[in-house]
Amino acid sequence: MRGRMAAGIAAVLLATSVAAQSIVERGRYLAAAGGCVSCHTADREDAVPYAGGRALVSEFGTFYAPNITPDPETGIGAWSDEDFLRALHEGRRPDGGAYFPAFPYTAYTGMSRDDVLALKAFLFSLPAVRQPDRPHELPWQLRALPAARIWQRLYFRPARFVPDSRRDADWNRGAYLVRHLGHCGECHTPRNARGALRQEAELAGNPKGPENRKVPNITPHEQDGIGGWTASDLETFLELGMFPDGDFAGAGMGQVIDDNTSRLTAADRRAIGVYLRSLPPRPDAKP
Repeated sequence: MRGRMAAGIAAVLLATSVAAQSIVERGRYLAAAGGCVSCHTADREDAVPYAGGRALVSEFGTFYAPNITPDPETGIGAWSDEDFLRALHEGRRPDGGAYFPAFPYTAYTGMSRDDVLALKAFLFSLPAVRQPDRPHELPWQLRALPAARIWQRLYFRPARFVPDSRRDADWNRGAYLVRHLGHCGECHTPRNARGALRQEAELAGNPKGPENRKVPNITPHEQDGIGGWTASDLETFLELGMFPDGDFAGAGMGQVIDDNTSRLTAADRRAIGVYLRSLPPRPDAKP
């Protein structure tokens, strides 16, 4: 009797362990799909992945990505599941304060609850790194306490992704990856004077992207975008960073390829292509 009971307990513990490991591995994939390591790792050779410190230079000031390792004092180790969900879905800190949209919660708000919690499980499986966050360097009007909260009231509406029943599974998976998890619009869509994405020019390129560099148009516009690319061209670019003419992506997109799209499954890269090629073709966005 005791032997059977012990065996039963062992089986339950093993199943629980396997399930937990499965969630962590799923979270690892989601972290790659979301490009988390690219922003949350300082741009220096000795930087520890996910420990923060990378400078995100924009026309609105310089934002420094925070430490998202599970250190309880300088990272997110003291965060509950609800704290983490609130951050990604609502753009709110555990103390209730609002985040600036340099943190792309405006895209992550569409992620499913299960995906958010799997991502948290992966981050909490990492070694805790004690590294205090560096304060943002912002103009005085953005340093005012209610600035981020006011911005949210004007421009942010939390909402989960809802599949389009008129579209197939590939299109919906691509939409989820592009709009939310991969947050492509955060770089490839221009912003207005207050930092909100200009939806009428969605993915039509950004004249003032990160580091104040021009970010290209990825709508299927024949002259300005990717309208001349085949499905194979796009999938090869997402995997290897190679353009149809044989050249390779550099600067910021090269890192996105290395840290993000090259780590996706072939099916997910195909889904991204299906979605992008279905969009309305738009000419390059103007400043």
